[in-house]
Amino acid sequence: MAACYSLIPAAGVGARMAASRPKQYLQVAGKPVLRHVLDTFAATAAIAHSFVVVSPDDGMIEDMMAQAPHLAQAGTILRVGGPTRRDSVRNGLEAMRSLVADDDWVLVHDAARPGLTVALVEHLIAELADDAVGGLLALPVVDTLKRASADGRSAGTVPRDGLWTAQTPQMFRYAVLWQALGLPGEFTDEASAIEGLGLQPKLVMGSARNFKLTMAADVALAGLYLDVS
Repeated sequence: MAACYSLIPAAGVGARMAASRPKQYLQVAGKPVLRHVLDTFAATAAIAHSFVVVSPDDGMIEDMMAQAPHLAQAGTILRVGGPTRRDSVRNGLEAMRSLVADDDWVLVHDAARPGLTVALVEHLIAELADDAVGGLLALPVVDTLKRASADGRSAGTVPRDGLWTAQTPQMFRYAVLWQALGLPGEFTDEASAIEGLGLQPKLVMGSARNFKLTMAADVALAGLYLDVS
């Protein structure tokens, strides 16, 4: 099987969190959110190496890494973060180019999803090892969906059959992902860029604990999951 690498875009400022620091550096269950992510990938034997994309002026990543000497061999910091997630991922792919083959797998994971586990990463890799396209962790939509009107009222119910919420990691071949992210248009995740090539990524069952920290209350919820891990 081709080698697997993780790529973690961590250049965001987390404006909606309204915290004193970017959400990837908030403390959850005794360590920074990003440290949880890196520890998971470091503990996954199938991951050859991890790359963390931060902004050029990030002043916190070195301190975090210094607190975790075991990560020195497992992860590389890339100060090439851009204004958008797409920019950061593409810049990261370019920076790691000399170390990765076209057919190698890249697992792109949100820095603000500390609930990822080794079992989830291994499950994703096992499901996609022989897949022609690649795919992503996701969960079927179980709640009733409402379409809102301009004044904030329910204007209709949206059928949820066949709908999934996307998670990360999203796992694709290096060359295909590079090509997809070079397409014109706006993409909310790597899978939507792959869809722009006319391909259909595979949906792999994820986990409720692998949610993305967005609002302040999410930090406490993540702590509940991670404190009992």
